Amino acid sequence: MTSQRSTEGRGLLYRLYNARLKRQIDRATVPHHVAMIIDGNRRWAKQLGFDSAAHGHRAGAKKMEEFLAWCDDIGVEVVTLYLLSNDNVVKRDEAELTDLIEIIAGLAGRLSKRGDWRVQQVGRSDNLPEHLVGALRDAEAHTADNSGLHVNLAVGYGGRYEIVDAVRQIIRKHATDGGSIEDLSDRLTPDEIGAHLYTRGQPDPDLVIRTSGEQRLSDFLVWQSAHSEFYFVEALGPDLREIDFLRAIRDYTTRERRFGK
Repeated sequence: MTSQRSTEGRGLLYRLYNARLKRQIDRATVPHHVAMIIDGNRRWAKQLGFDSAAHGHRAGAKKMEEFLAWCDDIGVEVVTLYLLSNDNVVKRDEAELTDLIEIIAGLAGRLSKRGDWRVQQVGRSDNLPEHLVGALRDAEAHTADNSGLHVNLAVGYGGRYEIVDAVRQIIRKHATDGGSIEDLSDRLTPDEIGAHLYTRGQPDPDLVIRTSGEQRLSDFLVWQSAHSEFYFVEALGPDLREIDFLRAIRDYTTRERRFGK
């Protein structure tokens, strides 16, 4: 009985602190675009004694659904989730990759049924299995007319590849139009490259969050994050709490963004 009262007391304190954090955040200063690198799923599964990393990836996917709801609740308009990189596709253990692909396909399907959210894949599809590509395309088609939270699923994604693909598109179009090499060199501006990225038409991320205490980008939104703010959380991906997220937002609202000035 004492243990139960103690647990209930901690739960009450958590809810009170959570509500306090929300009151401290000025909605007018909330980031428009938040990017998330969910890290630590495999370590989480190992620490809990699971024999497969899939348990961690499933818990991480479930946590990302919660994370998106937190973002939507506080007024964030665009969220990009880093779920599967090009490097993961090439280097991950085959069994783990197979599980991860199924988990991502399931996540895309569930997100496509969440209210007014719009789902979009950002990344390459040529190295992904057909059924995952189909699941991502179905989610995009099902939510194309939605106007709520815009959810980018970075799957088959690599920041360097994204820049290469953008430049290749510009070169191909320039060649089709019959342009010269001299004209092409003048055409390659930051704005022109930005207009051909996977995230074209979207604002760059204001805030990039990474879980598990690691402090690196891992080839994520390399171009777009040039002026982003960064926040690193010690919690492993599946252990992320709403108060961790709210602390990140509160910290962001206190920063003075200089944009290179």
